[in-house]
Amino acid sequence: MPITALREKIENRSAKLAVIGLGYVGLPVAALFSNKGFQVVGVDVKQDRVDLINKGRSPIEGKEPGFAELISDVVESGTFHATTDYQELSDADIVLIDVETPVNADHVPEYQALRSAVKSLSSVLKKGALVIVESTVMPGTIRNVILPIIEKETGMVCNKDFYLGNCPERVMPGKLLHNLRKMSRVVGGGTQETAVLMVDLYSIVVEADVDTADWITAEIVKTAENTYRDVQIAFANEVALICEALGADVWRVRELVRKSPGREMLLPGAGVGGHCIPKDPWLLASSVRGSGVPVRLIPSAREINSGMPEHIFNVLENRMEGFDGKRILILGYAYLNNSDDARNSPSEELVKLINDTGASIVIHDPYIKKYAGDVVEKAKDCDAVVLMTAHSEYASIDLKQLKRVMRTPFIFDGRNVLDKAFVIDLGFELVRLGDTSGGNE
Repeated sequence: MPITALREKIENRSAKLAVIGLGYVGLPVAALFSNKGFQVVGVDVKQDRVDLINKGRSPIEGKEPGFAELISDVVESGTFHATTDYQELSDADIVLIDVETPVNADHVPEYQALRSAVKSLSSVLKKGALVIVESTVMPGTIRNVILPIIEKETGMVCNKDFYLGNCPERVMPGKLLHNLRKMSRVVGGGTQETAVLMVDLYSIVVEADVDTADWITAEIVKTAENTYRDVQIAFANEVALICEALGADVWRVRELVRKSPGREMLLPGAGVGGHCIPKDPWLLASSVRGSGVPVRLIPSAREINSGMPEHIFNVLENRMEGFDGKRILILGYAYLNNSDDARNSPSEELVKLINDTGASIVIHDPYIKKYAGDVVEKAKDCDAVVLMTAHSEYASIDLKQLKRVMRTPFIFDGRNVLDKAFVIDLGFELVRLGDTSGGNE
């Protein structure tokens, strides 16, 4: 199919779309395009997820405004359905790939899911189709990994028999639909004509700028923006550690720093989780592995942020004079407030460290079913409450009841959720991340 014909099918909504990977990125993307009049099929390897979606139910928990209703609407309308069968992609005009792209213990990209998805797609890829990789990948991946697989498996030639592009996602749990609609996007094309075609496509659902680029520029932009955030969080966390050592309050320091123009210090916290920020800096750094470029800042930032759970462990061990015989309640297991997303959760790492001491651990998270329940009931006979995730529910905990049932009234607030003066007035020992100033302001 010539690119002009594909553009016409996009304009009149007759193009058939397919989305591979129905997670936090792929499912909302599929639903939005379906809601705009496209016939969309989604492919996922998890049969239980496919079954749930085809019942019109969202497999994603947490506060996602409008998302559950959208899934129900597009499934009921018949414009979207899910499957595990790649054969259903054989007539797809446009295929979006949204699968995980983790790194291994050596911080090197692992592309098992991505390679598998591309190979499976290649076995049924329609001539003239447009393939778009939305997964975040190491710069150079489209040219060096994706393109060779498709051309080898299909025998087709890019920009002649099929078109290839990338449009890195910019979603965030809790804001899935909002970010897809309101955040700008960068589309990378094998040719400028392909990139412009992708602008036509994404402008249907994106209410912000859609900028064109080549493949590698789009790849660098996505990994660089998340690396930037990781570095900025690491700075805030390092200042928090300095404040602890000097007996200062990082939250007051941050407030005053931000009064200086251009000094937008981010929030320190109990750790950085999720699928993107712990991984994407390594994708950027890995792109120049062996080239002689001295990558120093990125690994340092990663070391600081990934080390925050261990730091909290050490603070707890010191304040509690050891973990032997202690019972500890962890508040929040998801990595992000008001979400069920527990990928690379700092709480998971802290729990592992405490488990090795033999202490008893109780976990509460209102958005993860196995950890849901009554907070006060879970706090019964606990020696410490450790607040790891800033779920909105935790700001309104009945602290008087909490103190009544705890064996030792000690709270570690790793996200600055609780009112310091109020907690201390109730008779708790309160330690906040970045603040060893006690009850003094």
